[in-house]
Amino acid sequence: MMRNRVRSARRLTALAALAAAAVAVPLVTVDRAGAAPAGAPHAAPAAPAATVALPPAHAGFDYQIGGAYPPPAGVQVVSRDHDDPPAAGLYNICYVNAFQAQPGAESDWGSDLLLHDAGGKVVYDQDWGEALLDVSTAAKRTRIADKVDAWIDQCAAKGYQAIEPDNYDSYSRSKKLLTSGEAEAYISLLSAHAHAKGLAIAQKNTSELAGDRSATGLDFAVAEECGTYDECGDYTAAFGNHVIVIEYTAKGLTKACSGWGSRLSIVRRDVDVSPAGSSGYVRKTC
Repeated sequence: MMRNRVRSARRLTALAALAAAAVAVPLVTVDRAGAAPAGAPHAAPAAPAATVALPPAHAGFDYQIGGAYPPPAGVQVVSRDHDDPPAAGLYNICYVNAFQAQPGAESDWGSDLLLHDAGGKVVYDQDWGEALLDVSTAAKRTRIADKVDAWIDQCAAKGYQAIEPDNYDSYSRSKKLLTSGEAEAYISLLSAHAHAKGLAIAQKNTSELAGDRSATGLDFAVAEECGTYDECGDYTAAFGNHVIVIEYTAKGLTKACSGWGSRLSIVRRDVDVSPAGSSGYVRKTC
């Protein structure tokens, strides 16, 4: 499980739309039957197989979920917030906060879709001040997925090639009110919808569930600090070289590069994922 996660800030102004041109990327046929793992409480809707384009492995990558800016030279793959436009000519991954409400955005969700403890209080991710979404029942998962699917539709319309749904591991912060099986059942719904739109979908962190990627329909991994915590091998065991690594310290970058620099896409960013030109901006690669 990852110990450090970053989140996209809400955009204060909309950026002008850019056309995203296609890049040479591998294609993979994915099974969109949507079956949830054995024992999971709900399966995603059935659908025929489709072909989606994966991010090129071991490619120059930039993590821009804190604000879009012109990609540095050598970058082929970019991840940006769903409110931002994709980068022209690159492989673009669209970030959505799929398992938690953005800070202060609880009212964007039905009250019953926020997770409540036995005392009726909303359960929060204390590190980021985000209310957890309640994916404990099939009906709630469907309603939550409907809202996130609308963001996925926007990503597809803008020209993104993939989706990065964050906080897959929110069940681990739920005071044991949610289970990993419920998280897998919910993300299977998102996978089915992304594939229906021709988009690949990433597993974000949560290395302990990587082995279920076929059942949940996840195509590649975005792993924060897997070098720091010696978890990169957990992801490559499931996803091969289709793993994107973000580190936040010089030591973490050194470890990731020494072990995986010849195989994986690796970048170091500042923990706030600041846009280039900001005072805290950090970006380094192997």
